[in-house]
Amino acid sequence: MTERVEAIVVGAGVVGLAVARALALAGKPALILEGESLFGSWTSSRNSEVIHAGIYYPEGSLKAALCVEGKEMLYAFCEARGVPYKRLGKLVFAHDESQFGELDRIVERASGAGVTDLQFLDRTAVRALEPELDCAGALISPSTGIVDSHALMLALLGEAEAHDAMLAVGSPVSRITRADGLWQVWMDGMDEPVVSAPVLVNSAGLAAQALAQATEGLDPAHVPPIYYARGVYFTYSGKVPFSRLIYPVPEAGGLGTHLTLDLAGQARFGPDVEWIDTVDYTVDPGRHAKFAVAAKRIWPQLDPDRLQPGYAGVRPKVSGPGEPAADFIISGPADHGCEGLVNLFGIESPGLTASLAIAERVVGKLA
Repeated sequence: MTERVEAIVVGAGVVGLAVARALALAGKPALILEGESLFGSWTSSRNSEVIHAGIYYPEGSLKAALCVEGKEMLYAFCEARGVPYKRLGKLVFAHDESQFGELDRIVERASGAGVTDLQFLDRTAVRALEPELDCAGALISPSTGIVDSHALMLALLGEAEAHDAMLAVGSPVSRITRADGLWQVWMDGMDEPVVSAPVLVNSAGLAAQALAQATEGLDPAHVPPIYYARGVYFTYSGKVPFSRLIYPVPEAGGLGTHLTLDLAGQARFGPDVEWIDTVDYTVDPGRHAKFAVAAKRIWPQLDPDRLQPGYAGVRPKVSGPGEPAADFIISGPADHGCEGLVNLFGIESPGLTASLAIAERVVGKLA
């Protein structure tokens, strides 16, 4: 017989786990279904682990609002739960004065989102903070930080489970049907649904569109296209002379190849942007020369021999090459007309930063 639960969350990335926690705290403990053998195996474990300040996103967008709101929630959560993090700060630098206009636009967008702590630094002030960064000027973002994403997901899962949520790994969902007011989840090889609930949240990330297309009763008009943008990272063996995150002005499709640090102080450069047709995490060692050039624009004294292929992530975008960057899509019953269903699409950066705020928005859509 099909098991009945209060709620189902498909996808155990950082956003899915945050949603499950929020539902559990709201009295709707969820069964979290994850197709992989571990939670957070996709985008949530293949990123820069940055807590973003909310300075890049258009005023009025979900990305702007939920990043700024989620940032404060995330810092508070990490402090309360003992999740390792550091509020390092970030420099967004201009190579030359021709890029100052872009820095001005970042300040304008940040102000529209409620971020008022950005400060412009001239060349001399930048060198006083980061002597090895040679640039015309930069913005400093003091509220940017880094977090241990695995520890964060463990803490979210732990709190969800403490309020009766459950995680089932190795449980790929093939389709979703609707009967008697319940969402029914099917898996490959099963001749009947395995579990049902009045509430279902599709937080499947890179597979969210495929799952939505396999959801009975959902108008395909409410399923956006998906575009895959791979971002490759190269890691640096040895110490780097930076104590903050270092970003160039943004580029089309992403934030440019930048330098981030992990909690141990080790550096990585990336991600770049490469549009691909299928999910593929391959890191081509042949891209070393390109990364060395980009990295040397940040740190001219870098030793290219210490730059090594690291890892890759894939952004689940809902806008394609040459199109304006799209917003998060949080599609609930008021949007698509299906009671008890929320679909999450295009949850790329700053999804980790915004995860707790996204979760609250999902619960609100189901109220």
